Amino acid sequence: MYRSLRLFAGTSNPTLAASISQQLGVELGKIKISRFQSGEVYVHYEESIRNCDVFLLQSFSHPINEMFVELLVMIDAAKRASARTINIIVPYYGYARQERKSAPREPISAKMVADVLTTAGANRVITIDLHAPAIQGFFNIPVDHLTALDLITDYLKAKNIEKPVIVSPDAGRAKTAEKLASRLGSPFAMMVKQRPAHNEAVITHVIGDVADRTPIIIEDLIDTGSTIVQVVEGLKERGAQDAIVCATHGLFSGEALTRLDHAHIEEIVITDSIALPEHHCKMRLKVLSIAPMLAQASHIIIEGGSIATLFKDAGV
Repeated sequence: MYRSLRLFAGTSNPTLAASISQQLGVELGKIKISRFQSGEVYVHYEESIRNCDVFLLQSFSHPINEMFVELLVMIDAAKRASARTINIIVPYYGYARQERKSAPREPISAKMVADVLTTAGANRVITIDLHAPAIQGFFNIPVDHLTALDLITDYLKAKNIEKPVIVSPDAGRAKTAEKLASRLGSPFAMMVKQRPAHNEAVITHVIGDVADRTPIIIEDLIDTGSTIVQVVEGLKERGAQDAIVCATHGLFSGEALTRLDHAHIEEIVITDSIALPEHHCKMRLKVLSIAPMLAQASHIIIEGGSIATLFKDAGV
């Protein structure tokens, strides 16, 4: 169907890459990725990509530094193989929580990652629900910033939840939470929290009425799960029902899955932007596929058109 399009998968999420290739109607490209005994990454494209529009899929999942370097080597190999364009699909963009300096002598790692990807040879970035949308401005190449909000909205509408209230865990997610509340015709609440350390949060206030309602917590990512548990317990103390937790990216670092097996969490809704561990609890975890959206975005990039047509909100 697409004579010049070639899609290749890194090792972070081959299942998602296979789903995208199926949606596009193209075969997943043949690539060899291995490690030398020293740990160095080796990449070899086992088919010609000269003058092709190459799409490389790699999420910055655990181990993030391995996945990042692997993508850099894939980009370099594609550039040296005379690919016409190198489009990187990074469903989860790591280091995005380091997008500004909050203390002296700190790095802005999200900018550093953008610079390195561009210098390596990427021509375009396709990503989903950045932790901070302003990260798009860190690149001097086109960035297609997609969102899973439509997927999550449609799923929640189908559940017909009684007396829902959309909850933003902090001010940073308030805009997304307000948008979801508007689509569901639900009230909105926001948590006020302090962060004494990384991956730690203390709830100090709840703005809005949550008593006797089903809270729908909307986040961009779930990492250790500590913040989510703090939010759920804070809502419960204020009379809320068991919560539904929604996030685009499920990192589930450390003991997160055990921590999130919480008596007051009814369900966790995420996407397949990051490959899930085999031992995850399938009973309380709903995984929505972003493959159709990424396939359509790739089609638009090759054939022309507007990425905004993928979303119900034309302002996305």
